[in-house]
Amino acid sequence: MQEPNFQLINTNGVTLRTVVAGEGPLVILLHGWPQCWYLWRHQIAPLAAAGYRVAVPDLRGFGGSSRPLEVDAYNIRTMAADVVGLAQALGYPQFNLIGHDWGCIIAWNTALLHPDSCRSVMGLSVPFWRAGRATLDPPGMDDRFWYIRYFQTPGVIEAELEHDLRDSLLRMYFGLSADAPAGSWIAQLEHPRSARFLDVLPRPTALPAWLSEADLAYYVAQYTVSGFRGPCNLYRNLPTMNQITPELEGRRFTQPAAFLAGREDNVLRYDPTWESWFAQSFEDLRFSELIADAGHWVQVEKPAQTTAQMLRFLRAVAPR
Repeated sequence: MQEPNFQLINTNGVTLRTVVAGEGPLVILLHGWPQCWYLWRHQIAPLAAAGYRVAVPDLRGFGGSSRPLEVDAYNIRTMAADVVGLAQALGYPQFNLIGHDWGCIIAWNTALLHPDSCRSVMGLSVPFWRAGRATLDPPGMDDRFWYIRYFQTPGVIEAELEHDLRDSLLRMYFGLSADAPAGSWIAQLEHPRSARFLDVLPRPTALPAWLSEADLAYYVAQYTVSGFRGPCNLYRNLPTMNQITPELEGRRFTQPAAFLAGREDNVLRYDPTWESWFAQSFEDLRFSELIADAGHWVQVEKPAQTTAQMLRFLRAVAPR
């Protein structure tokens, strides 16, 4: 695959490798775990063609960006400041923000922490909630396996995933997709606490249609460079996320917002009641949509539908 032209953008003490395309209102796309800029490969050109300047960084710790080792270097205030600094480096005092997975968590918090800079926010796959201890240790599951708890000790999950990157990434991508048997990801709670992470994920017999050998090889190449220390440090900041942002407790989003997810996304099963409370956090929630027959990787499992919903939102809140 021919890589796009990257810009190395200095912000907040790190350098973020960033794909920049198009001209117009700035739209920043944030990937999650375990991903990199390449997650948005189907959306970059259409958004640029629609009249937007699109910036797609590798988050700190990922791909070609700086990779601090310290756990605290990935706290939510720092990650949000990276986003604001990226926009400023590109010459934009305001920006529109769309995030997926951990990038969605960062996007939600950036919008709350920097409402004057973030003019609109769209989340993919992870509803907004104040992640705390219950996320780390689900009530009543002390003797069950839970990946977030398993990730807390530095070095353990890194060694497991880096032993065979292709197998590790394939299992994670498949296990959270709509191609996996229903409930494959959340079924980890049926395993004992002593299990290893890869033990709880299915191994596919073939690549899903939305993931080619070239795609998988690209991801393997990125994680060969970055490793998993930085990416997994995001999870090690979950236990203190609420403590370092006490002013956000009960705060509502004032800017226009939207949410999109795959209907088969197991992350939505973390709290099956999420639809009953989600809208209460927003003053201007334009829509909340679920795409049928899609799992967690909605922008690659259903790229055309995802792009259409992103443009639906952007054309309403950030016209050219």
